[in-house]
Amino acid sequence: MITEQIDIPSGSNSAAYRLTLHRFGHRGARPAIYIQASLHADEIPGMICVAALRRALAVREAAGDIRGEIILVPVANPIGLAQNVLGNPIGRFDLTDGGNFNRDFPALGDALREAAGERLGRDAAANVAMVRDTLARLLDEHRATTPSEHLKKALVGLALPCDLVLDLHCDAEASMHLYTHSASVATFSPLAARLGCMAFLIAENSGGDPFDEAISRPWAELAAARPDMPIPFACQSTTVELRGQNDVSDDLAQRDAIAILGFLQDVGAVSGPAQPLPAPLCEPTPLAGSLPIIAPMGGILTYRREVGQQVAGGEVLAEITDPVTGEATDIVSPCNGMFFARTALRFVAPGRRLGKVAGLNPLRSGTLLSP
Repeated sequence: MITEQIDIPSGSNSAAYRLTLHRFGHRGARPAIYIQASLHADEIPGMICVAALRRALAVREAAGDIRGEIILVPVANPIGLAQNVLGNPIGRFDLTDGGNFNRDFPALGDALREAAGERLGRDAAANVAMVRDTLARLLDEHRATTPSEHLKKALVGLALPCDLVLDLHCDAEASMHLYTHSASVATFSPLAARLGCMAFLIAENSGGDPFDEAISRPWAELAAARPDMPIPFACQSTTVELRGQNDVSDDLAQRDAIAILGFLQDVGAVSGPAQPLPAPLCEPTPLAGSLPIIAPMGGILTYRREVGQQVAGGEVLAEITDPVTGEATDIVSPCNGMFFARTALRFVAPGRRLGKVAGLNPLRSGTLLSP
């Protein structure tokens, strides 16, 4: 294992944030895998999962079992990790401007399509090499000013050369689930099965330019724009939601690390037979069919159904009680589907997102991710 560090400017001449990464295997070898944890810095399950995965990979590397290159970033957001308000970590939003740390990553797709232009040819491997070089140049030219912009540029720079990218997150209270591009279903179905995902959400463009789409979408958009040329989907990514924020334990981390290691064996990055692939617990469903449940009024929130349960449209999932009058209002599921995530709050304001149900059919458009 080789450990490297990248300094992220803090905006002060006397200080910098530091991004740490661990490299396993052979630099430049294929498949190249990039795995980062806790881009939302208050989402801890990814950190402890990567710690367990790092130990497992160290054993495999000592045995000579690493066939590709694997890059681990155990703390993808040192800026957010340093934010603390009255004892509470604030890792989802940048306190300097309110921006979500997993939004507004460099969107290189338009520039790639223009730059690739006539350079595309009939050789798929040559196209892949050209696209990777072009994306690296475009990212180098991308201007970063604020600390969070420098961080986002550095993370994209680490991931762009890789074949597969895993961005480890979690929700507030949730069952295991993941998000990926519609064209990546076959690639990440083994990972979803090994992790025991209860929802597998797919989209071509979810809106907001999150990290995973900054890595993969330029490839998919270029291929769609130039169907006359062989352009493999050479960098595919997924956002893995490791249950809820309080699901932090050695047992869960070990279980998740074993699942990810099995996936690394599935794709040939680590040698040796993997554990048998379990049957999937869910089928892919459109992110546009994942409907948020919104609080119509404020009050005390109590749930009637748990995450990881199939629910019917109109079924009562929770109720909100007015603490003054005692009047309770039922909160119902907006559709049939999997109740896979919910808020950790138990007193909510009007308009608050209370949870999400993954339905089978697209029912909305535009920006599909929460703020």
